[in-house]
Amino acid sequence: MMEPGAWQCIASTQSPCALPPLFKATSITWNASQGAMAATFTFVNKCDYTVWPGILANPGSSKLESTGFELMKGGSRSFQAPTGWAGRFWGRTGCSFDDSGLGSCTTGDCGSGEVECNGAGAIPPATLAEFTLGSGSQDFYDVSLVDGYNLPMIVEGNGGSGECATTGCVTDLNKRCPSELKTDGGDACKSACDAFGKPEYCCSGTYNSPAACKPSMYSLVFKSACPKSYSYAFDDATSTFTCTAADYTITFCPNSPSLKSSNDPSPNTTGSTDESGSDPNPDPMQASSLDSQLLANLATGDSTKTQPFSGTQFGFVVTIFLIIISVLL
Repeated sequence: MMEPGAWQCIASTQSPCALPPLFKATSITWNASQGAMAATFTFVNKCDYTVWPGILANPGSSKLESTGFELMKGGSRSFQAPTGWAGRFWGRTGCSFDDSGLGSCTTGDCGSGEVECNGAGAIPPATLAEFTLGSGSQDFYDVSLVDGYNLPMIVEGNGGSGECATTGCVTDLNKRCPSELKTDGGDACKSACDAFGKPEYCCSGTYNSPAACKPSMYSLVFKSACPKSYSYAFDDATSTFTCTAADYTITFCPNSPSLKSSNDPSPNTTGSTDESGSDPNPDPMQASSLDSQLLANLATGDSTKTQPFSGTQFGFVVTIFLIIISVLL
């Protein structure tokens, strides 16, 4: 899931995204102590609880210093990755490990039975951050909800050149998850593919192409809440980002930034309201949250829980409804 139109990566439970042909042709096996270091990944935990990040390198990429570790509330930890490295990161929650490091997690568990994931990927649902570092060229990165969602996460590029936009999902989708997608206990939100296993949701079989696999009502719930994250397998155009020669910060439970590039205009901070008492220039993340809640309630048939919404939000819902109808027809 990286460069639009160049290659396609579909997230899956245990199989990481394959390298695109360019990287396959030039990749070699690296040791963490050898070769040029391309980037530093820093993990930051702003959640009110401990998170256990998991790390999975793609085939042909070396393991980083760790494949899984404990990150206390307010903590951070950094790793260096070599040129051409590719892989994914995620956060595990509700974990219980004994003194020998054996145990399991409620969400994002990798099934290794240990703190270290040892080459195993996240068991869905899990919010994923995916990277392919360039070899003297652009890095590609995204945050994916294709395997579902378990906690808020953003990726920020630091010190690089190019677009280098912040991406991710700051909305608590567990609070807006359609009931049929909720896990037991409500600690995570499944993808429609994971919940129902249908080819049209999984973009598999005869639906394994951008022309055949379209956004579903459920992926639109994810997309409205997290516009820059992958919501289904062929969501490349608005979900893949690039940066050159950057370091990256992966933050769990961020403090709701605007998720914009440095070239975007600054948001309205005057706090003014119109005569009706509503903000004429609402914060885009707040508006997105309201739209997400409305769509989630519509998806579950519980429209009585929706809040009053503006003309702009009404127009948004009508647009989404028309998209859904066009997909179904």
